[in-house]
Amino acid sequence: MAATATCGAGVPSLASTAGRSGTSSFQRKSKASGADGGGPRLLSIAGTRPSVRNGQLLVSTGLPALDQLLGGGLAVGTVLLIEEDKYNIYSPLLFKYFLAEGIVNGHTVLVASAREKPADILQELPAPLLDDNGKKEIEDIHNPKTPEADVSMKIAWRYQFLPKMQAGPVSSSRFGHYYDISKRIPSELLGSSKWHGFFLTEHITSDLKGESCSLSRGYMKLLQFIQNIIYTEGFDGSNPQKKQKNILRIGIQNLGSPLWGDDICCTENCDNNHSLTKFLYVLRGLLRTSLSVCIITMPTHLIQNEAIITRVRNLSDTAVGLESFIGSEKETNPLYKDYHGLIYIRKIPRLNNLTCDESDVKDLAFKLKRKLFSIERLHLPPDLSDTVSRSRKQDLAEAAKQRGPGCGMMAGGRKHLDF
Repeated sequence: MAATATCGAGVPSLASTAGRSGTSSFQRKSKASGADGGGPRLLSIAGTRPSVRNGQLLVSTGLPALDQLLGGGLAVGTVLLIEEDKYNIYSPLLFKYFLAEGIVNGHTVLVASAREKPADILQELPAPLLDDNGKKEIEDIHNPKTPEADVSMKIAWRYQFLPKMQAGPVSSSRFGHYYDISKRIPSELLGSSKWHGFFLTEHITSDLKGESCSLSRGYMKLLQFIQNIIYTEGFDGSNPQKKQKNILRIGIQNLGSPLWGDDICCTENCDNNHSLTKFLYVLRGLLRTSLSVCIITMPTHLIQNEAIITRVRNLSDTAVGLESFIGSEKETNPLYKDYHGLIYIRKIPRLNNLTCDESDVKDLAFKLKRKLFSIERLHLPPDLSDTVSRSRKQDLAEAAKQRGPGCGMMAGGRKHLDF
């Protein structure tokens, strides 16, 4: 006779459970039983997904290739720093991708700028590709069809087993959207969204009444505006039964530029060099305790003091730098003929740790096409590599001639040394 030992109050024995069901007693709990005795469920918000690494809630940056480089997306409660290119041509695209992704997913958007009005920025957001025809068109651009004979050809043997960037749409994942930069976001979609705008000129003139705009005053007004939105609309977690949970996407444009009244771009030893770092420190504290995520574009190439750039990167959770080829020697370099600039993943967040992570992918380039902004791995063209190798051999031969007798004769007359 089987022993009927109880495991606790109100818990049936293994023998009695097996006898009633006729199967093994070790069965998976149903959803109804898991809701009572299971652990806490993950927060389900539109446009988000948990990270497979640490369970952190992620949102898309609006650019799937950038999401892949950042470990699956942008973590909620973090700051993404975009170091602007020299002429500020390509960094606004990443800024608009981030805002457009929030509009499509129904997130609340907060736009702060000292140069353009937030309403004008939202009007210039790219149009999302919500139908399958648009996605197929982008997929054909990224992955053109080639004959079977060309599929087996490789640029070089060392590139054969490298992982490929997923630049086009992936049918198995619905995280993130794709956009057509040649078109503007529909007015119906923009009208049904909820957004807040902070234009520095309007807030300063209405509050200071003609007084001079100090550096700390402009940052203080922006912090107060962000804090008010977070606490009044429940993004800090207060009143959880009041409304459905949502994400606050914060976009700050050209932070630290002279338009904000900041002098870190003008002089190397400025008097208020700690105001920007204090602003980032307080902002990150607000994001850590709320369902918010922030993207900041900053002209770091204009900052004279390298120590300030290091502090800004340390206070940011993720740092991405853009380098444009316009006006530089790389614009005429045959190595970069198929690209418009380089992208640097300077910092990847490692949450709940004391050290930050660095990206394993170092050679990245971007190109701007008519309808999309793509990020690709930088490969060496085969014709250029052959040219370099031939020129290298000629240089070695000339060097062997100049050496004359001596060790050159020991190596066989005019031939160069071969170790």
